Amino acid sequence: MESLINYFETIPSSHRSLILVGGITFFWLIEYAAPLFKFKYKKFKHAWPNIFFTLTTIVVNFVLAFILLKTSDWTVANQFGVLQWLDLPLWATILLGVALLDLIGAWLAHYVQHVIKPLWMFHLIHHTDNHVDTTTANRHHPGESIIRFVFTTLGVFLIGAPVGIIMLYQSLSVVLSQFNHANISLPTKLDNLISWIIVSPNMHKVHHHYVLPYTDTNYGNIFSIWDRLFGTFSKIEKKDLVYGVDTYPDVDSNAKISTLLKLPFDGYRPPTGAKFDNKESLNQSS
Repeated sequence: MESLINYFETIPSSHRSLILVGGITFFWLIEYAAPLFKFKYKKFKHAWPNIFFTLTTIVVNFVLAFILLKTSDWTVANQFGVLQWLDLPLWATILLGVALLDLIGAWLAHYVQHVIKPLWMFHLIHHTDNHVDTTTANRHHPGESIIRFVFTTLGVFLIGAPVGIIMLYQSLSVVLSQFNHANISLPTKLDNLISWIIVSPNMHKVHHHYVLPYTDTNYGNIFSIWDRLFGTFSKIEKKDLVYGVDTYPDVDSNAKISTLLKLPFDGYRPPTGAKFDNKESLNQSS
């Protein structure tokens, strides 16, 4: 465990890039072999806006990274935060650190963006993808990337997370997000079993259903325990699943990047229920 943390404390940027690109490539290939839905779309055309927003997320995190590192260094130097106050074995420290970062930096950030209207407007871009696949994982408006960074930094501060645990968490977060967004079909029993520990593809797909209350459930990214613990866990049958957002049927996966960038400033639309037919919105067959 010590060697693992030592590696992530000094993980080269090239290795972090390899994790990002390698994950997308791996799940992209599985999507061809065993898709959950046989989308009638041009896969590369669909990927372009998502790849653009992946790049903007990388830029935001790179520019602000020094804040995260300074926060971590301060907590360790001043023995502040949950991990600094507890005397746990290394394995338990790592597990608790990753779990709490997942809670604050992912689950809580996600939940808050669904509750607070101005923040929802930035998160909305993620939900306008009506052909959810592994590239959807990082389809975040630059404004949302900043919001998520703030929550991650808050998590680091409260938890007292050292750099090695932060880098391990971020690497796991990237890969698990690509996994649970991937358009892959797992055996139902296996998916259900996985969902008791980590967020499985079928579990997260519920969150991308186009109407409430499903949109406001299954916020988790790495661990599924948070949704089960806070009562936000739900299920839906594959045949009933429709991707997108009911209040924005005019915005789809392949919308112009300029349109998506301006979307948060176009005015809030309250949820009113389904506005379009399933076949028209989804354009898919199982």
